[in-house]
Amino acid sequence: MNILQPPGWATPKGYANGVAARGTLVFVGGQIGWNAQQQFETDDFIEQTAQTLRNVYAVLAEAGAGPEHMVRMTWYITRRDEYLRRLAELGKAYREVMGRNFPAMTCVEVSALMEERAQVEIEVTAVVPD
Repeated sequence: MNILQPPGWATPKGYANGVAARGTLVFVGGQIGWNAQQQFETDDFIEQTAQTLRNVYAVLAEAGAGPEHMVRMTWYITRRDEYLRRLAELGKAYREVMGRNFPAMTCVEVSALMEERAQVEIEVTAVVPD
C-alpha cells in the first residue's frame, strides 16, 4: 500500500489524501454504534464511535484483514459540532481500536441515520495484499 501525498501539500492529520493498493478488495458496509445483538448500550458520541470502530474491525477480521489494510473510510455523523468539540477524545478512541492506520477519509454531517439512536455510521474499503 502506498500513501499518496502530493509534493508541497501540508501533511494531513488523522487521514491520508489518497492510498494506492493491490490485492483482494474488502468492502465493509456502514457500521453503527450498537453491539453484536443490534442493541445500543450508550447514547454518548465517543462511546458509540468506539463501538462502531470495533464493529468495523470485526468485519475486517472476517476477511482476514485488519486496520492496516484500510484504504478508504467514510464517516457519517449527525452532529458536526460535537465531532469537532470532542476531537481529542475521538482520536484516542480511534487509535485504541484502529492503531495508527489512517486511510483516505471523508466525514459528512447528515440530518439523521436509519437507526434513530445512531450518531455515527462508518463504511470502509480495505485491500488485503495478494
